[in-house]
Amino acid sequence: MVDPKETINIENVVASTGIGQELDLQSVAMDLEGADYDPEQFPGLVYRTQDPKSAALIFRSGKIVCTGAKSTDDVHQSLRIVFDKLRDLNIQVDDEPEIIVQNIVTSADLGRNLNLNAIAIGLGLENIEYEPEQFPGLVYRLDDPDVVALLFGSG
Repeated sequence: MVDPKETINIENVVASTGIGQELDLQSVAMDLEGADYDPEQFPGLVYRTQDPKSAALIFRSGKIVCTGAKSTDDVHQSLRIVFDKLRDLNIQVDDEPEIIVQNIVTSADLGRNLNLNAIAIGLGLENIEYEPEQFPGLVYRLDDPDVVALLFGSG
């Protein structure tokens, strides 16, 4: 049987930053090759980096959210690319804007089926959301550390 620790994968890292000024997204979208901006569908401009692969959501306020990265290093590298692209458009960006990791999504395979009803009772119902008619996973919320675990019957 495989050790579940060996199956842990980072699926997504989400981080936020900002450049401290408002942006004219229509103008940025026209000048930034590969930018996707459709304000009727989404209020932010989407700029995708290929290496590392991620998406930067750039908002009019100057806030930027990086999503889709597979590591915190990828987040920093992707955002450096975005900052450089903005500087190329003569938009002022600090040398090292603060980047805050907001969320990390991981997955693992426990290698066996789980009895979610028994787990819900065993862990105590105050930290559990389990309504299989609504969602097949059991949601387990921890306070310290601030973690949400989704458990599925497949393990």
